[in-house]
Amino acid sequence: MQLIHLFLFSAVILIGAYFIYGKYVFKKFKIDNNNITPSHRLKDGVDYVPSKPIVVLGHHFASIAGAGPIVGPIIAITFGWIPAVIWILVGGIFFGAVHDLGSMVASLRNDGKSIGVIIQNNIGSKGKRLFILFSFSTLILIIAVFADIIAKTFINNPGVASASILFILLAIVFGFVTKFTADRKSAFAVASVLGIGIMYYFVYLGMQIPFVLDYQMWIYILLLYAFIASVTPVSMLLQPRDYLNSFLLYGLILAAIVGVMFANPTIVMDTEVHVSAENLGYIFPVLFVTIACGAISGFHSLVASGTTSKQIDREEDTKVVGFGGMLIESFLAIISVGAVVVLTRSDYLSRLSEQGPVPLFADGLGSIIAAMGISEGFAVGFVALTVSAFALTTLDTCTRLARFTLQEYFEDVQQPVGRRISQNRYVSTGVVVVLSVLLLGSGGFTTLWPIFGSANQLLAALALLTVSVWLIKKKVNPTFVTIPMFFMFTVTLSSLGLFAWHNFQQETYVLAAIASILFVLSFALIFLAKKSLSKEVEIKEMVKG
Repeated sequence: MQLIHLFLFSAVILIGAYFIYGKYVFKKFKIDNNNITPSHRLKDGVDYVPSKPIVVLGHHFASIAGAGPIVGPIIAITFGWIPAVIWILVGGIFFGAVHDLGSMVASLRNDGKSIGVIIQNNIGSKGKRLFILFSFSTLILIIAVFADIIAKTFINNPGVASASILFILLAIVFGFVTKFTADRKSAFAVASVLGIGIMYYFVYLGMQIPFVLDYQMWIYILLLYAFIASVTPVSMLLQPRDYLNSFLLYGLILAAIVGVMFANPTIVMDTEVHVSAENLGYIFPVLFVTIACGAISGFHSLVASGTTSKQIDREEDTKVVGFGGMLIESFLAIISVGAVVVLTRSDYLSRLSEQGPVPLFADGLGSIIAAMGISEGFAVGFVALTVSAFALTTLDTCTRLARFTLQEYFEDVQQPVGRRISQNRYVSTGVVVVLSVLLLGSGGFTTLWPIFGSANQLLAALALLTVSVWLIKKKVNPTFVTIPMFFMFTVTLSSLGLFAWHNFQQETYVLAAIASILFVLSFALIFLAKKSLSKEVEIKEMVKG
């Protein structure tokens, strides 16, 4: 089988799903442009900023992608590439796209607030506090891990650091030009063409002027940048950087497709399915936890209901941003699979062990892109730089999301400290950055990271639970959401249970305790949701009586 056939098959399935299943889902969520979006009603020029669909898609896609749809699928291929492809397509369409769109629309109908506030409005304040504590802790962990990953990447490849700095400066200029030019429509078009061209030139220039610093200095610089990106108006830095960076990934996808056409590689890896894998466990539930962002990821609900919903101009835009953005990410996950199935299984396993997933992806895809006549060294560097650019996007977006969740947690607290945190974005962001520095300094995140996959998918299950309750209260049949919800709860609870038992046997009691707490948390929120729905039924019966 030729690799191009896998790409074409996947593209047809995903595009068809957008127009066929997407139409059904859009109707169920009652998307209506007559509803005024929070970006207009609550416009503040900092967080609530109505923006063009292509700009919001760039921000959303860049934020949810990161390294997730690359790392997860490549590791999951250990179980076999066919089950990985099946879950990416089925999960992306029926699980991830519904999850992302549902989180986004529910947020739009709740003043652009996060899933935590939606839980408060539909399940209760206890549920909100539990969810926010969980999501905030997860975000702090992600910030610490990605700061560590990016700092080490910059040390190992100083050219990537230089290009990243140039990208940030370009984004600031782009945001200034498009915001303050009189003829904004023309300025945006011209700035986009010039900005994208300059950005690709910076890929080359960055490699010529490597910027070298030590690890500790990079950590401080990265977290300072994350602080600035969190408190400045979204249209001045975060949004234009994500918008321009998204064209790096679009370019990567296009280059991969054209490269496959030129190289016409054959899928060499065997089609055998492996029920278990050393150091990973059994295909269920590990496959579904590992692939994560390529099919469904709880982190997406935080982005969709955190930064993205505050930028949506019209409800109609959620179709391409929420549902379409997830399907594009699923196709990127398919490309990740394609980068390694051209290897034999033994070669894949040995190189994965030696190099890790990102270098393996860069080498594999880089060699395919090089078939277009591009230097293989430059092609590999371009792929690696693209992955690093999106890791940086994840860092600054997570900092802003952590700021939002912290503010929402304290918004009902009347004490002076709580009021200061909830109302002052500088103070709340400072708290986020300080906690991230403390976690990095302790090195504790390296111990906690193995549980992140299960926690992330639990977040997805809880977001689907929230959307289900919201739909039920809106008298909408939620079956298309509840089926994915029950499956994700089965996956995550199984994963957490196995993880807790394994770490208990290994006498790693801290990890076993954390897994157990997350296990109990999920049941607590399910109980609160059931209690909320039962109470509503009782009230309706009393009114009828």
